[in-house]
Amino acid sequence: MIRLNVFIQVSESNRAVVLEAAKELVASSLKDKGCIAYDVFESATRNDVLMICETWQDAESLSAHEKAEHFVTLVPKIQGLASMKLEKFDF
Repeated sequence: MIRLNVFIQVSESNRAVVLEAAKELVASSLKDKGCIAYDVFESATRNDVLMICETWQDAESLSAHEKAEHFVTLVPKIQGLASMKLEKFDF
């Protein structure tokens, strides 16, 4: 399995748009083959921080997800409005 933690730092002015795009990404990604878990979290202590946590069955499932229309549309939208940092764990 593969676990990705994606940290998103966003300004107050872009937060609502980024959070909406992240929620749309979650809803679509949960339908992808091999997706075990996919969620977005809001920091309880920092209004400028969001995190997407995703778990994938295998590398093939993650690769297919990265080519899906919702991914190639929504991730660049988020990247254009916020900074993102990725942590990847294989287990």
